[in-house]
Amino acid sequence: MADKISKEKRSEIMSKIRKSETKPELILKKRLQGAYFRYQPKIYGNPDFALKSKKVVIFVDGCFWHKCPKCFRKPKSNKKYWNPKIDKNVQRDRKYDNYYLERGWNVIRVWEHDVMKNINSVSKRIFSSL
Repeated sequence: MADKISKEKRSEIMSKIRKSETKPELILKKRLQGAYFRYQPKIYGNPDFALKSKKVVIFVDGCFWHKCPKCFRKPKSNKKYWNPKIDKNVQRDRKYDNYYLERGWNVIRVWEHDVMKNINSVSKRIFSSL
């Protein structure tokens, strides 16, 4: 299926997608305030939050970009580009998880939709793992 949007318009739309300081990250950042988590620490895998003293990393995964089992819908256009890209993201997630798990860290992955709709549940899960 051909893209219904011009190449220029698609480029404009994609340029507005943020890699950091996304809405879910900022909501979780506010909830974790005072818990000594560092936001976007410069460590392997670029987790969204880390608490080095307790060896905990948190990744906030976007439902589309990381293939959420609940929300993900396969792209209808430009499949040759999107499907491998998203699959590569999922593989990279596993690689980062394995890296931290092998070193004794606790890896917490939360979905964007969970943060947006049920931040209480997400924060309970995080604090109960400490």
